[in-house]
Amino acid sequence: MNQPLVIAGRTFQSRLLLGTGKFPSHESMRDALAASGAEIVTVALRRADLSGTRDPYADILDFIDSEKYLLLPNTSGAMNAEEAVRLARLAAASGLPKWVKLEIHPDPQYLLPDPIETLRATEILAAEGFAVLPYINADPVLAKRLEEAGAATVMPLGSPIGSNRGLETRAQIAIIIEQACVPVIVDAGIGAPSHAAEAMELGADAVLVNTAIAVANNPIRMAIAFKMAVEAGRSACESGLPSQADTAIPTSPLTAFLQ
Repeated sequence: MNQPLVIAGRTFQSRLLLGTGKFPSHESMRDALAASGAEIVTVALRRADLSGTRDPYADILDFIDSEKYLLLPNTSGAMNAEEAVRLARLAAASGLPKWVKLEIHPDPQYLLPDPIETLRATEILAAEGFAVLPYINADPVLAKRLEEAGAATVMPLGSPIGSNRGLETRAQIAIIIEQACVPVIVDAGIGAPSHAAEAMELGADAVLVNTAIAVANNPIRMAIAFKMAVEAGRSACESGLPSQADTAIPTSPLTAFLQ
């Protein structure tokens, strides 16, 4: 019970990862992070000041305590492997952890990840010693290829980024979970605490949430709701959910003493 999450040899107690986009202010983001109990926080490199010039329009890192959270740079906006690798190297050179959430999505409408470029970038970055957490379509074959290439996790989408539609890829995610030897983190499309609980009940190791918390009327309360949902879903999975049946099964079966 209460098994910790282990990624690339590092142990985490929380199985909820948070993104940092779309919050109404940096202060609300900071407070929601604290309320969530998350220990891993993703930051889009294009929104962070890595130059040391204290750019007031790119000061998000000032609101994230690097002693409390693992800062997970993400390559959102990269169109191909070369751009993603360059961003990851830039982040490491600036002093951020040598971890990267690898995002390569050239399609501006649906933001679906490019599987070929993602695999290429994973091979390069893993060989350079990065802990690579690739964002992917819910493709079991690709997930195994990425694992073989050295990915620290695989992060299949539940539905398109920011869509809040939940686990539309549930069947494929279940296969990935069954076959994976690295943690499976469901990323994208989780729009309600019930979606997060569903992913955890399915056997996912963690979930990453951003939009649903950031755009809520009360991000702090929503962060707490997601924290509880992830914990409940994980507890249910570890406890052993009952199998489903096609017919009713009485919970108080009739016995001979009534005859």
